[in-house]
Amino acid sequence: MPLTAVQAKQAKPRAKQYKIADGGGLYLLVKPNGGKYWRMKYRVHGKEKTLAFGTLADVTLADARTRREQARKQLGAGQDPMEVKRLRDEAAKANAANSFKAVALEWHEHKRPRWSEKHAAKVLRSLDADVFPHIGKRPVAEITAPELLRVIRRIEKRDALDYSHRVLQRIGMVFRYAIVTSKATYNPSADLVGALKTRKTKNHAALSRDDLPAFLRSLDSYDGHLLTRYGLQLIALTFLRTAELRTAEWHEIDFDRAEWRVPAERMKMGSEHIVPLSTQAIDVLNALQPITGYYRYIFTGRNSTTRPMSENTLLYALYRMGYKRQATVHGFRATASTILNESGFHRDAIERQLAHAEKDKVRAAYHRSEYLEERRTMMQWWADYLSGLKPRSSAVSMKG
Repeated sequence: MPLTAVQAKQAKPRAKQYKIADGGGLYLLVKPNGGKYWRMKYRVHGKEKTLAFGTLADVTLADARTRREQARKQLGAGQDPMEVKRLRDEAAKANAANSFKAVALEWHEHKRPRWSEKHAAKVLRSLDADVFPHIGKRPVAEITAPELLRVIRRIEKRDALDYSHRVLQRIGMVFRYAIVTSKATYNPSADLVGALKTRKTKNHAALSRDDLPAFLRSLDSYDGHLLTRYGLQLIALTFLRTAELRTAEWHEIDFDRAEWRVPAERMKMGSEHIVPLSTQAIDVLNALQPITGYYRYIFTGRNSTTRPMSENTLLYALYRMGYKRQATVHGFRATASTILNESGFHRDAIERQLAHAEKDKVRAAYHRSEYLEERRTMMQWWADYLSGLKPRSSAVSMKG
C-alpha cells in the first residue's frame, strides 16, 4: 500500500533504522534518532543505486513522488538519475561561484588596496543596498541589459539620479572584471548608454576675475571666527576641495620644503596630492600655529578640538559675507583654473594642481614628476596675483 502523509509523519523511531515503502522504488528511511529521509532505489546497467531526495522536514510526500517520477523518466531516457543530480549540483555550485555577487566581491577585494577605506566601504554599501538583492544570485554571464535597467530604475524612483549613474558605473566595472577573468563574455551595462535619466547640471557658483578685489577686501574685514577667515584664505590660495582643507592635519605640512602633502586616503582620486605653498600660504599657517598647532587638525571644530571644522562652516561664512548666490567654496577652483589658463600656465600643470584624475596612467606619472616646479612657480604667481588685487591691510597672509 502506498504511504500516506499521516503515516510518514507518525512513523516512530526504532532501535534499528527501517524503511516504509511507497512504491516505484521510493521509501521513507526512519533512523533511530528520529530522522526521516526520502530515498529511491533503482538499477542502472545492472547496478543497484540509491538516490537521496532530502528529509521529510524539507520535502513533502507529494514532492518526493514528483522527484521519483522525474527520476523514472530519466531512467527511461537512458540516463542515470544520480549522475544527472551530480551534474546539476556541480552546475549550481559553479553558478554560485560565478554569481554577480561573488564576482563583485572578488572585484572589490581586488580593487580595495588601491582605494581609501572610506571609498571601499561606500562602494560595497551601494552594491549591498541596491544591486545584490536583485541580481546578486544570478550567474554573471546570464545577466541581461533589461535586468540591469530594472535595477537602475528602482534607484531612479528615489530621484537619486547621480547615484544611479555611479551604481551603473560600478556594475560595469564588475562586468569588465568578469570578462578578463573568463566568467563572462560581454558587458550588458554598455547597452544602457543613453537610457538613464539625467539631472540638469548646475555649476558651482564661482567668482569672476572682476569679482575678486571686492571679495578679498570683504574677507579681510570678516568679523566671524578667526579660523573660518584663515580657512577661506587658504582655500583661495590653494584651491583645495573643502573636505581636503577642513580635515587637514599639521603633520602634512612641510615648512622647510614649503609643501603640503595631502594623503591619498583624503583625496577624491585616491592618490597623494602635493600643494606647493606660497609665502602667503605659509603666512596663514604660521598665524594658525599658535591657535591650533597643539592639536591634530589645523582647522579644529568650534565645539571640539579633537574634531575637524564642520563641513558647512566655510560655505555659511560666504553666505554671511553676502555671496550666497555668487560664490561657493568649490567655486574657487573654477576661478583659479580660468585665470591661470588665461594667464598662459600649462594646462596639464593646472589640472594636476586641481588634482583632477588623469585617465592615461603614463601621462599621470609624467605630470607628477615633471610639473611640480612649474606648479611651485604657478602657486606663488597666483598668491601674488591675489595680493595685488587689493590694498595692503592688516589681514594676514594675502600680502605680497
